[in-house]
Amino acid sequence: MISISRLLCDGIGPGDHLRYGSEGDPVPASAHRPIVVWNCTRGCNLNCVHCYADARAARSDEEMGTDQGKDFIRQLADFGVPVLLFSGGEPLMRRDFLELARFADGQGLGVVVSTNGTLITPDTAAEMKDIGFREVGISLDGVGERNDLFRGKEGAYEAALNGIRSCIAAGHRVSLRMTITRDNQNEVPAILDLVERENIDRVCFYHLAYEGRGSDLRESDLSHDETRAAVDLICDRTLDFYARGLSKEVLMVGNHADGVYLYLKLKMQDPQRAEEVLSLLRRNGGNNSGVRIGAVDEKGNVHPDQFWRGITVGNVLERPFGQIWTDESNPIVSGLRDRKELLKGRCARCSYLDICNGNLRARAEAVFGDMWREDPACYLTDEEIGIS
Repeated sequence: MISISRLLCDGIGPGDHLRYGSEGDPVPASAHRPIVVWNCTRGCNLNCVHCYADARAARSDEEMGTDQGKDFIRQLADFGVPVLLFSGGEPLMRRDFLELARFADGQGLGVVVSTNGTLITPDTAAEMKDIGFREVGISLDGVGERNDLFRGKEGAYEAALNGIRSCIAAGHRVSLRMTITRDNQNEVPAILDLVERENIDRVCFYHLAYEGRGSDLRESDLSHDETRAAVDLICDRTLDFYARGLSKEVLMVGNHADGVYLYLKLKMQDPQRAEEVLSLLRRNGGNNSGVRIGAVDEKGNVHPDQFWRGITVGNVLERPFGQIWTDESNPIVSGLRDRKELLKGRCARCSYLDICNGNLRARAEAVFGDMWREDPACYLTDEEIGIS
């Protein structure tokens, strides 16, 4: 994640200590405990065109049950994982979702959820508040009909908006999530307007991941020029929020070229601020798949991140999560921890590898069949990254 609001406006979000640590942090990357995304079900009441989990209407018989889920949560707590993010599919499709979330909170884990929001009632929002959710992430890919087309169901936008309003009324910190493609890029201003109008705390704009049904949308991904234009627009609107006293947290997700792009822009406009941003980006370390972020699917399979379901490094029903995560005899685990010598192409020669770390490996594998090739979604020129 790249925090536009932190880099441009020095707006500090609640999760920034996990993203940036502290200056001079002596803890090696291998010792950091990851945030874990639990795709706790593949069942979903919608049919989103870009779903990386390829979610279905029916839940799988192989899905971890309640007792297995609680045992997995204990594994995370024993390992010192700071945050568990419930995702899916649609996590509210599980009847035991709130029970599992309450159990996780009782184990000392920070609890977050990523949901389509359509199943959140005022009563559900109130119970989630009682449990202590740190954040409720709700996905929208446009306003009105455009969102419904992406979500595969008429009325999905209004249902999600009701869920958002129920969460805000209950006192939750709400975060919108939007995946930007060529088919909805014009909706970005409307989403930012919605953030302001509905008093939403946070918004995350995702670059497309070529996983699940998202792999079918590869031709609908933004061109490099379109990506630049989208990032510029989001930056301009973030600056406008802060100029008007609106402290909204605005993030870009899934493409660490964004951090380099912002640094290069600031280097020309405000060199002093650019150096401060460079320090933050170095502390973040770029893409953290398999390092500070991990994912577990509904069957208990462990993946380097939620967008990389094709790579499995173990299963929590067979071995504790902590053992899997620290087992550097696995070449993927060890490779992701120290990937710089393994990267190929433009990534291997990039002058900003220390603040990007090779970007999204899942996208490289999807396009080239080789996880160590360059990320094709890097929109920076050879001249900008110092390899011309």
